[in-house]
Amino acid sequence: MQVRGASQPLWQQLQATAGVVLAVQRGQSGTAALEALDPAQRPGAQALAFQVWRNLGRAQALRDVLVDRRPPPATDALLCTALALVWDPLSAPYDAHTLVNQAVQALKQGASGRAHASFINACLRRFLRERDALVEATDGKLQAQWNHPDWWIALLQAQYPDHWQALLRAANGRAPMTLRVNLRHCSVAHYLEQLAQAGIEAQAGAGAAIYLARAVPVSQLPHFTQGWVAVQDAAAQIAAPLLLQGLAPGARLLDACAAPGGKTAHLRDLADGPLLALDVDAQRLLRVRENLERMGVQAELRQGDAAEPAAWWDGQLFDGILLDAPCTASGIVRRHPDVRWLRRPTDIAQLAAQQRRLLEALWPLLAPGGRMVYCTCSLFAAEGCEQISGFLARHNDAHALAAPGHMRAGADSAPFASTLSPKEDHDSFFYALLEKRHR
Repeated sequence: MQVRGASQPLWQQLQATAGVVLAVQRGQSGTAALEALDPAQRPGAQALAFQVWRNLGRAQALRDVLVDRRPPPATDALLCTALALVWDPLSAPYDAHTLVNQAVQALKQGASGRAHASFINACLRRFLRERDALVEATDGKLQAQWNHPDWWIALLQAQYPDHWQALLRAANGRAPMTLRVNLRHCSVAHYLEQLAQAGIEAQAGAGAAIYLARAVPVSQLPHFTQGWVAVQDAAAQIAAPLLLQGLAPGARLLDACAAPGGKTAHLRDLADGPLLALDVDAQRLLRVRENLERMGVQAELRQGDAAEPAAWWDGQLFDGILLDAPCTASGIVRRHPDVRWLRRPTDIAQLAAQQRRLLEALWPLLAPGGRMVYCTCSLFAAEGCEQISGFLARHNDAHALAAPGHMRAGADSAPFASTLSPKEDHDSFFYALLEKRHR
C-alpha cells in the first residue's frame, strides 16, 4: 500500500510521520522536522502528520486506556500516529486494517521498535475490536474532545469564557488559501478574472484579499512568479495599512522582525518611502529578499537583533515601526497544527519577556508623532492585551489610537471591526496601534 501521490510504501510513510511527531514532542517545529525528510517522503508525511496533530489528543487518550505503561518514545509516537489516523472511520485516510498492518510493519522494519511490534499489534487490534467502547471511554476528557493540551484549553477557558469552544473549533479546522493582490500590478477584480480563466474558483474578501475555494500549488496561480499576488492570511493583511494610516507620504519605516517578508512586501506595495527590513536570522532574511524580488519591490535589508539597536541603527528616527513580535503562534494552529503540541506553558512567559524587550528597545527609535503597530499571531492575553497595557502604563508618551485587542478566528472580534467583516475567514491575531505623543 502506498500513500497517495508518494513513491514509498505506507509503512515507510508511517515511520517518517511518527519521526516527525516525535521531533515536535522533543521541541523541534513541525516545519523543520518535515524539511529534514527526504523530499520524496515529505508530501505524504506532511499530509499524514497534519492529520495526526489534529487528532493527537484523542490518540493519546486512547493510548492511555490501551496500555498500562507507555512504551519507549519512538514506539509510542508510532502507536499514537496509528491511533490518530484510524480512530475515526469517516476521516481515516486508509482502511483500518491496512493502517494497523502497515504500522506494525513500520515497527518491525525499525531496529528500535522491533521488540515492541507484537505488543503494539495487540493494542491496535484490540482497538479495532472495541472501537466504540474505547472511544466512549475517552469522550469525557477535554484533551480528547478538543485535541489540544489540557493546559491550553484551561487557559482559553479562563481568558475567553464565552468563546473558548468556538476558538478551539476554529483551530481544529482547515484554513483557506488566502491571497493578497499586489495592487501595483492589478485590481482585485482583474485578478479574479485571471483566476476564473485558469479554472480556479475564488471570491473577494476585504481590502486586497482573495479566498480560494480549494488550495492549489502556487505554480498554478496566474502571474505568481511576476509578483501579482502573495499568499497571506486576511488577518495578517491588516498590519501594513494599519501602520500607514495617518502617516505622511515618504514616511521612514522599519519592519523590525521582517522574515519571511510578507508584511514587508505589503508595506512596499502601499508606500514608497524609505523602508528598512530587519531580522536577526540571516537565513530567514534571504527569504525576505526572495519574496521582495518576486513581488518586484525593494527595501533595505539588514541583519540585526531588534532588541539591540546599537548594533544596527543609524540614529535616524522612524516615522512608523511594525513589530510583528515572536510569539507562541497560538492563533495560527489551523495552519500549523503542530504548534499546540510543541508549546509548553512556560513558553508564554518567556516569549512575553522577549516581546517586552523588543517594545522597550524600539520605542525610543520612533519619532514624536510616529506610529507603531505591535502584533502577534497569538490568542494569549500575556502576549496581547496584558503586554500592551503594561507598556502603556510604563510610557506616558504612548497612547493607543484604537482599542487594542484580538481578532479571533471563529468567534466575535472586537477591534478593527470595519476592516474585516464577521464573515471573513481569518487567523487569530492581536493588534495594537500606538502613537508617540509630542512632549
